[in-house]
Amino acid sequence: MTDIEHFKHDVVVIGAGGAGLRAAIESREQGKNTAVISKSLLGKAHTVMAEGGIAASMGNVNSKDNWQVHFCDTMRGGKFLSHYRMAELHAKEAPARVWELESWGALFDRTAEGKISQRNFGGHEYPRLAHVGDRTGLELIRTLQQKIVGLQQEDKKISDDYESRLRVFAECTITDILLAGEGEDRRVAGAFGYRRDSGKFVLFEAPTVIIATGGIGRSFKVSSNSWEYTGDGHALALRSGGTLVNMEFIQFHPTGMVWPPSVKGLLVTESVRGDGGVLTNSEGRRFMFDYIPDVFKEQYAKTEEEADGWYTDPENNKRPPELLPRDEVSRSIMAEVKAGRGSPHGGVFLDVSKRLPAETIKEKLPSMWHQFKELADVDITEESMEVGPTCHYVMGGVEVDSDSAAAVGVPGLFCAGEAAGGLHGSNRLGGNSLSDLLVFGRRAGMGAVEYLNNLDDVGAIRPSVRQQDVDAAVEAALAPFNQVEGENPYTVQQDLQDVMADLVGIIRTGDEMRSALDRLAELRVRVANVAVMGGREYNPGWHLALDLHHQMLVSECVAKSALAREESRGGHTRNDFQVMDPNWRMVNLICRLGKDQVDIIKQDLPWMSEELISLFDVSELSKYMTEIELSQLRVPEGAV
Repeated sequence: MTDIEHFKHDVVVIGAGGAGLRAAIESREQGKNTAVISKSLLGKAHTVMAEGGIAASMGNVNSKDNWQVHFCDTMRGGKFLSHYRMAELHAKEAPARVWELESWGALFDRTAEGKISQRNFGGHEYPRLAHVGDRTGLELIRTLQQKIVGLQQEDKKISDDYESRLRVFAECTITDILLAGEGEDRRVAGAFGYRRDSGKFVLFEAPTVIIATGGIGRSFKVSSNSWEYTGDGHALALRSGGTLVNMEFIQFHPTGMVWPPSVKGLLVTESVRGDGGVLTNSEGRRFMFDYIPDVFKEQYAKTEEEADGWYTDPENNKRPPELLPRDEVSRSIMAEVKAGRGSPHGGVFLDVSKRLPAETIKEKLPSMWHQFKELADVDITEESMEVGPTCHYVMGGVEVDSDSAAAVGVPGLFCAGEAAGGLHGSNRLGGNSLSDLLVFGRRAGMGAVEYLNNLDDVGAIRPSVRQQDVDAAVEAALAPFNQVEGENPYTVQQDLQDVMADLVGIIRTGDEMRSALDRLAELRVRVANVAVMGGREYNPGWHLALDLHHQMLVSECVAKSALAREESRGGHTRNDFQVMDPNWRMVNLICRLGKDQVDIIKQDLPWMSEELISLFDVSELSKYMTEIELSQLRVPEGAV
């Protein structure tokens, strides 16, 4: 019989990035015994790669900013496919979450008046991103981590045990969410996984699980995502009976490093453009003026002079097109490269050296200066950078209730951060990710606590893990060791990344995605037969063999959703359906796990409340909505 470590908690949080830590803090502060599961070491979450800042309408730099403007910017950025209630809560609560971080010790950059400094970013009308140089994500994680330690120190005084009510399990991976009951009574009972260093299995009994596992970027060949981002949470929710929403929308950040090959895809923060960096092609021309979409023409500068003037006089000039939403900039860069006007290594040039003095660049963008100097031997204070699109973020994710972050269809399961879908619609604005994980990380913690309290109030017996489910999880985890002539998991992952990058990448067609689904079906057979050598201790091949099952499931969701949506919108571009179709705006594509495959279901998008829809002018809404929708509006002309 296999030895299994056994733990009991009220709440298990899978993921130790910003969303996971904020959820754990909320759960613990409301008195619940909480476990945090970190796939890597604590403090190494991918959140640290969010360099630019936290979007929150505090109005410290421009007093005209408020939650309504932030809400409108988020809806525009998502091409009006964002779940409006999530966008509303996010815009309203983000400032409080930033001030909360400050009260916990976060050291933000300051304005001359001593307020938290805020910088410009693509798609945001006003300077909105609270920042710490270009290391904001790192400061956020450091602050939340220190808050966790502080809570553990409080517990030590009471119980003489640092981990009596809040315990972190580092280098631990969850492979299964365990359920109890049947039919409508089926609900979360715990989670099963293994320790990455020793290979020992671990069983967590808990009536609530919060998924905060981040994204799916490691299924693509060129990605800014770290190795942990294999879609674990998306797959766990799907296999537990949950649903995923709008998985076709993948954000390719427009500026990743393209040279040298060893660091291709490494992120170049949008702060470079927010602080004045310009994009040029091989002819030295600022090409973004050629690619301003009709829906944004009234908000962006038409000449270089006007764009340059915006940095010093935003009241009388329009924004530079380099600060268009990320999906627009990525497509524009790819168009220049395909037209033969790219840089020597297949990107374009990003230059901030002609905008700012060298010392200012080093002060505002210290990580970028160091990154290019050390990895590419480029001094960004003196010369331009070569950049190109890199798979960065998935807008789709687990379908959740907007207020409680409860996963639809799975009682006891919650989700927050990048793993959750809905907030960002078809495209995420830069800076909204960090405020997202703070706002909805807290809400997921609150939702889990409320669920537990309701369970206890009615005197219900907490669900118990079934031994047969534990045995099945052990068998599945050990399966790669029992394959005699199976494939190397690294070979299979590389082929998966090639398929997703080449056939389900930035520009898509129906024929290519049908081909991708055929290739994915072949890969699914290969994944089932991967083999690993050696024992369970420190065995990365075994770890990848298990991750591949998650990657395959999520990749199928992406490809099927992208094939089904016959339009181009945000992070989904179809070469065979090149326009944004108003008839698709009200459609969410839902992924549900069928008997042998992923099923795609069309679902109506909730209609915005009258208060929120009145924030937009009818002339703007007419660019997105059908005639029937417009006829139902009661929006005064001249609204914001």
